[in-house]
Amino acid sequence: MIPLNQAFRASPVLSSIADRIQQSQQMLTHVLPLVPPGLRAHIQAGPVDESAWCLLIRNPSVSSKLRQLTPALLAHLRVQGYDIQTIRIKMLHPSR
Repeated sequence: MIPLNQAFRASPVLSSIADRIQQSQQMLTHVLPLVPPGLRAHIQAGPVDESAWCLLIRNPSVSSKLRQLTPALLAHLRVQGYDIQTIRIKMLHPSR
């Protein structure tokens, strides 16, 4: 058996997915300092594509605050070198 990391790097499709996951996590690391501390635990990095990034939230009340912060988050990401035009905010469904 080959290690999972090696399998991801051997496949162009899986490698691309791994790169996007890593990019999304890095972007979250960059913007979390701009988010109030009490909200940070309710946010996860979601999918990223060429111009849009998705933030996943666990609490509906976090959504409105993040929407207010979106312009600042986008501006900060652009300063960091990311060409993101849109941030989508999606609610995670509670597990049953």
